[in-house]
Amino acid sequence: MGTLEGKVALVTGGARGIGKAIVIALAEDGATVSFTYRTSSAAAQELVRQLTSSGRRVFAYESDASSSTSAAGVIDRVINECGKLDILVNNAGIARDGLLVRMSESDWDSVIANNLKSVYNFTKAASRAMIRQKCGKIINITSVVGITGNSGQANYAASKAGIIGFTKSIAKELGSRNIQINAVAPGYVDTDMTSTLTAAQRQTLMDVIPLKRTAQPHEIAAVVKFLASPDADYMTGQVICVDGGLTM
Repeated sequence: MGTLEGKVALVTGGARGIGKAIVIALAEDGATVSFTYRTSSAAAQELVRQLTSSGRRVFAYESDASSSTSAAGVIDRVINECGKLDILVNNAGIARDGLLVRMSESDWDSVIANNLKSVYNFTKAASRAMIRQKCGKIINITSVVGITGNSGQANYAASKAGIIGFTKSIAKELGSRNIQINAVAPGYVDTDMTSTLTAAQRQTLMDVIPLKRTAQPHEIAAVVKFLASPDADYMTGQVICVDGGLTM
């Protein structure tokens, strides 16, 4: 029996990349898992088919994470269909990279809305249900870029740094309600977002990562699964870097 047997989880942005790996990890550990997607409908349905065929309970919802109305609607559907919500993983996010002097206002606004406001939207809606049931786990996916900054990613870094501050603040607010809120900060991970790197760019990365490789999505998911489990009941307000030693 998995450590998450009987738990109900929601993962935002769960159709691809790190989000998909998190959905798989939580489902395989026994949780009933719902996840949101925005544009990856075919990938979402294939993931549902893949996991339900192996006996897992998995549901997919189309949602705009930057919309508070959409987020609240998803939370309501999960609770109505599954009876409760024990675990929220805020993973949805986008990148619109560019140097500040060339960054459009829309590129700034869309990254802040999809990466940071989405965390506010889903956490606010989920926390109400978790307060009523006097327990819950919220895990926010940030990035090492939110700690170190990165040239050409002012909008992305600002959104991810905001998630860290948000995580610590809400952990203080909800700690007395037996709700634990932590963040995971991946370094460079093999996903669609990093697949466009040139060989030279990839080599530059290898030179500064002590473990000399990028992460696989399942390695991020394993840390999320730990934070969602009873083994992490005494952890809150923490930011765990999973980055091959990049930020040490």
